[in-house]
Amino acid sequence: GHGVVPSTECSVGELLDMGYIVAGDTGTATVQIKNTSNLTLLFSVQLESLSPTRDRDRQKIPSFLTSSLQRTEIVGTQNYNGFSVFSVSPTEGKIEAGKSQDFVVTFSPDHESLYYSDHLKVLLFGKQTAHEIHLKGAARNHPMFVEGGVPLDVPVESLAVTSPVAPQEALEEGKVPHWPGEAVRSLLLLLEYVEGSAEPARAEITVGAMESPLLAAKKAVEFSLESGAELQRAGFALDGPRGALERGQQQRIGVSWVPPAELQTSELPLMSALLTVRGDITESYRVLLMARVVSAA
Repeated sequence: GHGVVPSTECSVGELLDMGYIVAGDTGTATVQIKNTSNLTLLFSVQLESLSPTRDRDRQKIPSFLTSSLQRTEIVGTQNYNGFSVFSVSPTEGKIEAGKSQDFVVTFSPDHESLYYSDHLKVLLFGKQTAHEIHLKGAARNHPMFVEGGVPLDVPVESLAVTSPVAPQEALEEGKVPHWPGEAVRSLLLLLEYVEGSAEPARAEITVGAMESPLLAAKKAVEFSLESGAELQRAGFALDGPRGALERGQQQRIGVSWVPPAELQTSELPLMSALLTVRGDITESYRVLLMARVVSAA
């Protein structure tokens, strides 16, 4: 007899990012797997969120408590309605030699969260793992989003229902900056300048406007990142700090930093700027700019 090794090719890598969609809407993506061997392959598809051992596997310390720098949650936020956030079709079948099979991945979040995720595994003959794909996506209640920088939160959603609006007590005590807008969130940009380099340190923020049939009017999303003279004196420069987006568009705001000649290494700057995004509501983001000088070695 002849021993034959099954072989396949996948159209995506280890990550399939479904991006941002409006909560309650549905997004789809297609993954194609080609049978590059000369025998018919029987396949089945598994989602980690539907694993029968998932409840047992979750009885452990959350990864964000044991590792603050890495986000290793395989299964993230789940829908409130009990239905799967991600689904795949077909779940089983066969791929003839030299043929391809399209898998439709559906992303259907029912509430706002930035941490929807799951793990897709394609098995051959019920036991051999052919491909593993990490699925992720985000949902918002409003047609705009801002992303970038160093994470300042944990990738696990609380079961408590909280309001993004700062409590009045915190505003009165001065714990939260009293900026205009419905919500105040924070973003941290870390800029590392290589000592002696001719190139400045760079970081960026992405502002986007989503397109969805659930959105009534096609109102543009406007944004502006306010920069004062203090930022310029500290060596910061902004690229594209303001603009307007139509639905489906994204734009990057670039931040660069060159240490001023009189800068003392013991007094590295930590500055803040206000990013305002206006769509159907107005949102405010406190952008923290942290800069430091690193050695070339």
